[in-house]
Amino acid sequence: MTDGALAGRTALVTGASRGIGAAIARRFAAEGAAVTILATTSEPKPRIAGTVHTVATEIRTAGGRALAVAGDLRSDADVERAVEQTVTTFGGLDLVVNNAAAFDTTPTRRITMRRYDLLHAVNARGSFLVSRAALPHLEKSPAAHILSISPPLTLDPRWTGAHLAYTASKYAVSLMTLGLAAELADAGIAANSLWPSTAVATEGIRAILGEETASLRARRVDVMADAALAIVRRDPRRYTGQLVTDEDVLRAEGVDLSRYLLGPDERALQPSFFLPAAATGTAKVAP
Repeated sequence: MTDGALAGRTALVTGASRGIGAAIARRFAAEGAAVTILATTSEPKPRIAGTVHTVATEIRTAGGRALAVAGDLRSDADVERAVEQTVTTFGGLDLVVNNAAAFDTTPTRRITMRRYDLLHAVNARGSFLVSRAALPHLEKSPAAHILSISPPLTLDPRWTGAHLAYTASKYAVSLMTLGLAAELADAGIAANSLWPSTAVATEGIRAILGEETASLRARRVDVMADAALAIVRRDPRRYTGQLVTDEDVLRAEGVDLSRYLLGPDERALQPSFFLPAAATGTAKVAP
């Protein structure tokens, strides 16, 4: 269902050349938002399809407005350029989605500091940098939201002990959400985090875990796009500082989650990282 809920608004979505980011960008555009697609992928990769240009072209072909920006979240200049190009092209900035992420679950004794630095540079610093660069423009918006794809916080050693470098980098993003919500409350800028409850059928999941998991044990990626839309439609002065899952959001909206099933049985869904339900599973999945 589309009702033009985001007409007149502009969104910047990171990591939007494929997967969750691309789905959110398409969903926002379908609801009337002008969307900037920011990602490093300007040329197709051998194993994973999708570039900033292909997603922007899809949106334009469907009648939407999109700007493709190839850039690296580790570069201050690239991020500042993406924000400025967004404002110059569309006249403002209302919504920021921090979706881009690096993933590596190597334990402490084996992970290299180069990989550690990458995780924190993309996940923690990158999300902070994009949010910071967008602030002068978000302050001018009557409906500003910063939405980060990061998990609820738990001190369960299952998550901190297994892959500390990755966990710390993602928890840093969630802590940023809580901090920004408090810092920006008077400005009316919402900051929230959204996390998938189960695996979603992204190109990354197919490449890492195989087609069986993506086809039979995952939900359609639209589950995250619809949840993201539901969040940014809410009043930013009332709904902020939340670390929620897609199930939390969509059940509150009265959505039947069976519409997102790919496999025949909801009980076969692969739990995501950082959630209590995953503790009893045989494997875990991050988006």
